[in-house]
Amino acid sequence: MAGKDYYLILGVKRNASEDEIRKAYRRLARKHHPDVNPGDKTAEATFKEINEAYEVISDSEKRKKYDQFGDQWQYADQFAGAKGAQGAPSWDFGAAGRPFTFDSDVESVFGDVLRGFGARTYGQRTRARRGRDIDHAVDVTLEEAYHGTSRVLSLETNEPCSACGGAGRIRNAACSTCRGAGVVRRLNRLEVRIPPGVREGSRVRVAGKGEPGYSGAAAGDLYLVISVHPHRLFERKGDDLYVEASVPLTVAMLGGEVEISTLKGKIALKIPLETQNGRTFRMKGQGMPHLGDSASGDLLATVRVVLPVNLNTEEKKLFEQLQRLRPV
Repeated sequence: MAGKDYYLILGVKRNASEDEIRKAYRRLARKHHPDVNPGDKTAEATFKEINEAYEVISDSEKRKKYDQFGDQWQYADQFAGAKGAQGAPSWDFGAAGRPFTFDSDVESVFGDVLRGFGARTYGQRTRARRGRDIDHAVDVTLEEAYHGTSRVLSLETNEPCSACGGAGRIRNAACSTCRGAGVVRRLNRLEVRIPPGVREGSRVRVAGKGEPGYSGAAAGDLYLVISVHPHRLFERKGDDLYVEASVPLTVAMLGGEVEISTLKGKIALKIPLETQNGRTFRMKGQGMPHLGDSASGDLLATVRVVLPVNLNTEEKKLFEQLQRLRPV
């Protein structure tokens, strides 16, 4: 009975740090996201595996159980209980991805584990259990991150099989509806709201929209893992935005105003007399909104002096006169 190697799926070492795991997940999620690969069933299946792997090994408690029990980590507590009840039968889960070997009878061990977990053989109710949380990658533009936006998602979730109540068995035989898995896959469409101020790596919680719970227990939560596309004009650092302000040479020398872009539209920037190339002006509150409150970062505009080209005769004479007045 081979198990999934979540570390191999994400392409990280077993001792990888949280940051390494997060970076690997973002890279793979972007590559295999269904929106990037429309109609590609292989990419869709890979994306599901990536999310499943990240959901486990990004959580320290789940990761600890997974390192010990492989992809049967959900039953760690029940395995421990069954081990004591069976007179300490020994089994070796080994590293994820290697075969599991059992010294005791597989059917009897898993039967006891499932019954300890609350499964029923016939007429026995499954113990209430909260549904699993789900991570879902969402790409947004900087404008969408600024204003907030919405997405309609297609999510596949595991739901308790209604025929066997999530036990996987009926009258000691594998349930024909779920083929002994205890769960069935459902495709759900869901509209979600992404609030203003999200940034790269933000996790937006949508309460109760994860996988359904068992026997009336609460559903898990859905977490939107945000990636923000780079912008052609603005560079974002925290909630501050950086932009270049093109200033004609005459305005830089004599003072005046220029228009600069913000994510809300154009605004006027006052240029003082004799402004030097590279000077930066800070405009309070013109940056990104803070996630979760009404404050905003700042916009920092750096002057880029634009030199005139295609000078006519009169203009050349004026520059020659300036050169005589201010020799190098």
